[in-house]
Amino acid sequence: MSEEATSKRHRSLRPRPRSLRWSDVSRQQVLIVLGVVVAIGFLALVPLAYLVWGTFFDQHGFTLRFFREAYGQYGLAEMGMNSLKFAVGSTLVAVTVGTVLAYLIVRTDAPLKRLMFAASLVPLIIPGVLHTIAWIFLLSPRAGLINNMFEPLLGRPLLDIFSLGGMVLVQGLHLAPLVFLLMVAAFRSMDPALEESALMSGARLRTVFRRITLSLVKPALFAAVLVIAVRSLESFEVPALLGIPGGYWVFTSRIWRALDTYPSRFGQAGAYSMSLLILTSVGVYLYSRLSKRGRAFQTVTGRGFRPRPLELGRARWLATALMLSYVVISVVLPVMILVYSSTQPFFQAPSAHSLSSMSLDNYRHLFDQDLTLRALRNSFVLGVGSATSVMLLMAVASWLVVRTKMPGRWVVDNLAFLPIAIPGLVLGVSLLFVYLRSPVPIYGTLWILFIAFLTTYMPYGMRYATTSMYQISAELEESAQTSGATWWQGFRRVILPLLAPGLVAGWIFIFAASFRELSSAILIYSPGNEVISIRIWEMWRDGSTTELAALGVIIVATLVLLAAVAHRVGARFGIREA
Repeated sequence: MSEEATSKRHRSLRPRPRSLRWSDVSRQQVLIVLGVVVAIGFLALVPLAYLVWGTFFDQHGFTLRFFREAYGQYGLAEMGMNSLKFAVGSTLVAVTVGTVLAYLIVRTDAPLKRLMFAASLVPLIIPGVLHTIAWIFLLSPRAGLINNMFEPLLGRPLLDIFSLGGMVLVQGLHLAPLVFLLMVAAFRSMDPALEESALMSGARLRTVFRRITLSLVKPALFAAVLVIAVRSLESFEVPALLGIPGGYWVFTSRIWRALDTYPSRFGQAGAYSMSLLILTSVGVYLYSRLSKRGRAFQTVTGRGFRPRPLELGRARWLATALMLSYVVISVVLPVMILVYSSTQPFFQAPSAHSLSSMSLDNYRHLFDQDLTLRALRNSFVLGVGSATSVMLLMAVASWLVVRTKMPGRWVVDNLAFLPIAIPGLVLGVSLLFVYLRSPVPIYGTLWILFIAFLTTYMPYGMRYATTSMYQISAELEESAQTSGATWWQGFRRVILPLLAPGLVAGWIFIFAASFRELSSAILIYSPGNEVISIRIWEMWRDGSTTELAALGVIIVATLVLLAAVAHRVGARFGIREA
């Protein structure tokens, strides 16, 4: 028998990795897995159950009184229309900007593409509250830098930021990088043969883009539309900072106002939350259905391909100008206005006098303030705790979903992703319903914020963990068990080290995102337990704008550094797309 035949025979006799069933697992395994399942179920379902109970039941039983009070006072039609206009407008801006930018960077020969790619992601790193405040500095009708420049020429402000149009612009620019990431992946994986055939047949570039390119990336495009619409519906920072002063109320701003007044109107907040939760759940459901139908648009071939950049000719400089304009508007202007404001004793338009009075006093004052230092410390503790807990829980959950055939494992997968449909403000209301009635003394401590962050970031941790788990062969785990290792020893000494790159990348993402989180914390924090996003919010309400800008510059620089580390980790281990 030849050596090749012997090798094939040995491979055929080698036992294939098999998925585990309940009969294969030990008692230790069952206890650990069930503990994780119970924790995920508690985090995902208990707050929603209390929210439903507190909204539809009072001391007399079932009632719709809270809905009548909520919508009888302000009107569902007006609030719903404002929310719809805000979501649709923001989606149009974000999808248009993100798609065009991704196409120019991935599919054309426009210069400076690597620089544009890195710069395009910066708005996603900047916390939403800081991004919105930066645009207030730029487009405030009275003191905005851009309006002060254009008002003498136009006779009026260029744009009132405290309007529905201003809300749409700020939200759309802030979410455009999300669309950019989705469309970059779609354009890179698309076979360019159809485009090249159309160009060789004499079709114009814009015709090819409209009739062929967009048709091939329809699933990613529709997914981007749904994701941005849901994110806009649940956005809090832009409606609160821009909409309330302008008189444009949406669901999230009404939820916050219902609980920001005394006495707090929990029933009305629950009514608004239920309406918003239904809208976001519909969006997430449509997105999941679209993801399953995405194969209908795939162009799968048996040959490899390397997309050849389309030659734009003279238009390549126009493309470069468009990309530079986006970077200037979305990155340079907001960051520079924060840097400039952080060096001033009070906010004022740039002039020779203001430039000569620049100093670092605001940065020194920050580190003399106990509130700011305590907020930084709390954010660090919560970031480390929530990131570590999420990734450890999701490591076990991903093992259950990927490695086993245990009945009901799909329920764990769905429960872990359920919080992605729950807006942060709705989660805050739900936790209030739970822990204001709970005998466990959690409300008024950092623990309630920890639970909020743990719940919010479960879906993202699950994505990182499952992506890495699929890359690990089950043979390694079976070899450890064959050698006498218990399940826990094999999981701890074999699976976790192999999962480490994905877990580290997810840990960095969650740690950085926790510094940005405002909506799930704004309703449940208490004095003494502020995090850095809450501190920025309080400084804005107190009028400490220049110190706020200094704190913002420090946070943005830190988050950019963390994002760079996460990018390098993901690129090194092949999990960047997670």
